[in-house]
Amino acid sequence: MYRFALAIIPFLFLASLLSSCGKKEERKVRTIGVSLLTRGHIFYRDLEEGLREEAAKHSYELIITSADFDLGKQIGQIEDFVARKVDAIVVCPVDSRGVGPGIKLANTAKIPVFTADIAAQEGEIVSHIASDNVAGGRLAGEYLAKSLNGRGNVAVINQPAITSVLDRVQGFMEAIASFPDMKVVADVNGQGVRDKAMQAASDVLQSQPNLNGIFGINDDSALGALDAVQQFKRTSIIIVGYDATPPAVDAILKDTPLRADVIQYPKKIGATTIEMVNKHFGGENVSKVVPVEVGIVDKIALAAQTSR
Repeated sequence: MYRFALAIIPFLFLASLLSSCGKKEERKVRTIGVSLLTRGHIFYRDLEEGLREEAAKHSYELIITSADFDLGKQIGQIEDFVARKVDAIVVCPVDSRGVGPGIKLANTAKIPVFTADIAAQEGEIVSHIASDNVAGGRLAGEYLAKSLNGRGNVAVINQPAITSVLDRVQGFMEAIASFPDMKVVADVNGQGVRDKAMQAASDVLQSQPNLNGIFGINDDSALGALDAVQQFKRTSIIIVGYDATPPAVDAILKDTPLRADVIQYPKKIGATTIEMVNKHFGGENVSKVVPVEVGIVDKIALAAQTSR
């Protein structure tokens, strides 16, 4: 009996080792929960594509949801990720401050949180990956000022609940401040959607008869402003947008008052976000803020791209 026990010990050890290896193999498949701001914008659909493509390279499983501009829905999505014990969470906040309780819940559960495109103002974030929005705002301001020969009254169609938008407006204001004969005469909230931006721009047009230019903080805002200036027959007003989505690009190419757009690279933002998550999983130090380049395009630049 004693000999039998001695003989079986190596087999038991081998079985235990194989079982342990199996468990380790299972742990290699990591799950990342994602709460997008919306899938209604082309920008976020492209960002999602970048997330998926990069995650596939590392065999990560993504659980992608959309908050649809609803903060309560987004908090619920984060709570679900925590309950499911995902390995990391990526959030594109509906409200930079309001999302704080959800992020803090993930912090308590020791789940690393990353933000993409829009930053959070509360809770602990491993890394924020976004376009260099201050630089993008400056490009918009410089383009608009030069188009107006350094003189004129301009308005901003804003969305102040979003930190990335605050950065864009900061950069825009910095650029305009460099032109003494330029003045920002209105700064209104268009809530980042076309119909509300159109109404906000309409109010500005009625109160500012000498308006020369408009900066829309995203393309829905710029296109809403375009709808308004066309309705009021104020088509000499120059509009600059932000995102370079197909509808905005189409408007620029058709010689409408929407003359230029700051271009972002949402697929790159998505891919870079997963790269930062991967580095964190590997124990590497990750930068708190990872900026992604931006540019600006007008009809000439877009025509040149098309002819390539």
